[in-house]
Amino acid sequence: MAQTEKKPIKITETVLRDAHQSLIATRMTTEQMLPIIDKMDKVGYHAVECWGGATFDASLRFLKEDPWERLRKLRDGFKNTKLQMLFRGQNILGYNHYVDDVVEYFVQKSIANGIDIIRIFDCLNDIRNLKTAVNAANKENGHAQIALSYTLGDAYTLDYWKNIAKEIEDMGAKSLCIKDMAGLLTPYKATELVGTLKDAVSIPIDLHTHYTSGVASMTYMKAVEAGCDIIDTAMSPFALGTSQPATEVMVETFRGTPYDTGLNQNLLAEIADYFRPMREEFLESGLMSTKVLGVNINTLRYQVPGGMLSNLVSQLKEMGQEDKFEAVLEEVPRVRKDFGEPPLVTPSSQIVGTQAVLNVVAGERYKMVTKESKKLLSGEFGQTVKPFDKEVQKKCIGDVEPITCRPADLLEPQLEKLEKEMSQWKEQEEDVLSYALFPQVATDFFKYREAQKTKVDATLADKENKVYPV
Repeated sequence: MAQTEKKPIKITETVLRDAHQSLIATRMTTEQMLPIIDKMDKVGYHAVECWGGATFDASLRFLKEDPWERLRKLRDGFKNTKLQMLFRGQNILGYNHYVDDVVEYFVQKSIANGIDIIRIFDCLNDIRNLKTAVNAANKENGHAQIALSYTLGDAYTLDYWKNIAKEIEDMGAKSLCIKDMAGLLTPYKATELVGTLKDAVSIPIDLHTHYTSGVASMTYMKAVEAGCDIIDTAMSPFALGTSQPATEVMVETFRGTPYDTGLNQNLLAEIADYFRPMREEFLESGLMSTKVLGVNINTLRYQVPGGMLSNLVSQLKEMGQEDKFEAVLEEVPRVRKDFGEPPLVTPSSQIVGTQAVLNVVAGERYKMVTKESKKLLSGEFGQTVKPFDKEVQKKCIGDVEPITCRPADLLEPQLEKLEKEMSQWKEQEEDVLSYALFPQVATDFFKYREAQKTKVDATLADKENKVYPV
């Protein structure tokens, strides 16, 4: 594509969040991150995505770390680089809708502890579920980036994306992200989509995709040529597979072109050298599986994200029904259509996938219905782009009157009540937010934290009381 105007492409680095979430179930610890921050801070990234998504839950549940403490340590290390987080709209970082006062307080504390850019999305692209978080980010002088969950289907025309992008700009978003969680956006479709969005809005466009289907690097190239401003990449040891394209590869691709990033490959090589032994360690332990490192063309065949595919496999394995895998994959698009064609992203992907498994295993569609399916069909997650199948809705929720308003409008303020419930564990203001999102997991962590302090105090007391022979 002939182009004379110089327009360097900006890079958002995902190695400290989405890359390890996608490849090793979000198990990178804070201590593994800290030694490389100084070098990463010299690169000149547009931003480093390092918080939010599943990192919060995984830190508390599996790593026994305080996610707020991680954020403060990262902020201390990154002196020159913007820090970015992923935020699930009214779901915050959990799986249910939270009341506005909790959403507002979470945004306030995220920015106060060091986040610059909050990427906010909704699993149904229901923009009513984004407004509270966007307003809160703007109030705190943060950068609210709204992410549209990219998907395919009759309803998702170029006009649909153009119109929703205009609404997002009017809402006060500072930038817009195309969030392609399943790697469904192909190169020439990216040209069309980015071109349409650039004509519709004046805010910067960021493209986020996954390598799952094998087309991501080519998609980035065509998107950049069409005017995309920012792309999300991962350092090569944690790139490809279900993660993002490799940072160094994309930097080299655009070198010497009008889109040249200007990033230093020698510095990037030193950073890659730091992460490479970590990758080997995770491969050896089995935490990084070779199954997620290749190309999975079923992603394009069934429009199912890589993580959802592995969930389906494990669900069927537990039931001893592995032979039903193809039947379940064929059932997923049918359930999705019945449920109003939502994008397949947390938590809608889990809801649709689990329901497809039950439909196949039970031998009758909707004979068994999960409570999450009922919540979705009752409007508790918001409005889908297409109406629900009326017969399916009736079979699943009976005469229940579906919600048509914004779901959070029906919730009572919670902060004061939550403060009282967890007051015995509170050591910092942010603890109430950890508890609000994951009450049991946070309580278990608070108990662990207290036990560790008791252990340290006992050790110190022991040292002080010890009599050393002269």
